[in-house]
Parts: sequence; structure tokens; C-alpha cells
Amino acid sequence: MSKKYRIGILGATGTVGQRFIQLLENHPQFEITALAASDRSTGKPFAEACAWKLPGAMPENVKHITVEPIAPPLDCEIVFSSLPSSVARETEEAFARAGYAVISNSSSYRMDADVPLLIPEINAEHLGLIEIQQRKRGFGKGFIVTNPNCAVVSFAPPLAALHRRFGVESVIVTTLQAISGAGYPGVPSLDITDNVVPYIAGEEPKVETETQKILGKFTDGAIEKADFTVSAQCFRVHVIDGHTASVRVNLKETTTLEDVIEAIQS
Repeated sequence: MSKKYRIGILGATGTVGQRFIQLLENHPQFEITALAASDRSTGKPFAEACAWKLPGAMPENVKHITVEPIAPPLDCEIVFSSLPSSVARETEEAFARAGYAVISNSSSYRMDADVPLLIPEINAEHLGLIEIQQRKRGFGKGFIVTNPNCAVVSFAPPLAALHRRFGVESVIVTTLQAISGAGYPGVPSLDITDNVVPYIAGEEPKVETETQKILGKFTDGAIEKADFTVSAQCFRVHVIDGHTASVRVNLKETTTLEDVIEAIQS
């Protein structure tokens, strides 16, 4: 049997932390060995500390794990961070400096020049930044890798395929984002019921700049951002789960629908 990596989850009692737990249940490569949350939860079994909000039951393998403070040391090799941006930057740095691999869902480090903003299927070469980050920040064995904004993940893979084959000149994207993206307690019910909320604070700049970084080239130890423009409009809609993105792409090369389909499928 192959080795399982020991995983800790920061912000484990929140809805993003719960999603990490759900996704990692019975995973062939990862085993949850540590859960960390705020002071009001520490010292309690996870089943007592966490008000489970996701569909389905709380996984049995985490119910009896005692919740620990959000600080090293934790009994794990890798931490998945679901911390809010207001506290994530300082805390994630502390874990990286203590030798942990930090995989962050927070936006705090996404646009730092030496931090990979990763969708591994399309920009795995950006992991070359880790060695530079470790040397620059004095992290030793530790490092920070971030995942993108949830709306960007939905359209970046096909956009990457088009950019590599034909070159992208410009992108106009409109997102219709589910209320799950706002976390818990989320959007007030009277604001979202039978409504479309036409503004999500800070979301449009994230979609625009993160897309350019993700599709950029790793050259001479740095990310050269993609040279196309991105214009985003982001809306919150009354859907529980699942974002929709309508994307208009202006290509540098003239092509056919058949070639576009083939590029995306390949």
C-alpha cells in the first residue's frame, strides 16, 4: 500500500473546511490527522465543535478528532487552509515557515509574484516558483501554493486550450455565482430571494487578474502574465451550488468552429 500523506485542515469548522473534509474522505493518497479552528472550538471533538452544513452526514473518520488551535505544530505534513483572508496571510506564513506545505483557498497570496496560483491541468510548470519562494522567504522545506477564485476555475481550462492553439486577444466574462460561494451565513435571504445581486465586492478584479496569472508563462524564474485583456462582470444568483460563466473570447488567429472544438477536446 502506498504512503498516505497526513493532512491538517485550517478553519475546519467552516463551510470550506467542511468541503475539504468531504472531498478528502476515503482519499487514496491523503489521511486527515489534524483539524484546527478558532478558540471557541478548540479542545472539543470535531463532532461537538462543528455545526455540519453540507449535504450528507459528517464523515465518521473526523468526528472524534480533537480540534486544535490554528497554529503550528500540528500532526500533519500538509495543511489545507480555508481561513478568511483577514487572518490567512499571517497564519499561512507561520505554517510555511514551520516546514509545512500550505495549500490555500484564501486570496491572500494568490497574486504574490513567487506563489503559484495553480490549476495543475493547465499550469503545473508554475510549481517551479516554490524553490524561488523558499529561498526568497527563508521557508526551508515549507511553501505556499494557492488555488484560484472559484469562478475562474470554471472557464480557465478551455480558455487555456484556446490561448495555446490560437492566441487570445481579449476576454469578456459574465459570471452567475451561486450563494454557496459566499460561505455561511452568506447572503441575507431577503437580498437574494427572487433576485440577482449585481455586485460582489472585490470579485471582478480577482477574475481579471487571476486569469492572466494562471495563463501566464513561467520564464526565467518568474510568471510573465498573459498579454490579453479580461473584462469581468460578476453577479450573485439564487442558486445553491454551481457557478455559470458566459465567456466571449476574441482570438488572435482566424479559425473555425471545428478547430475550436478540437482544441478544447484535446
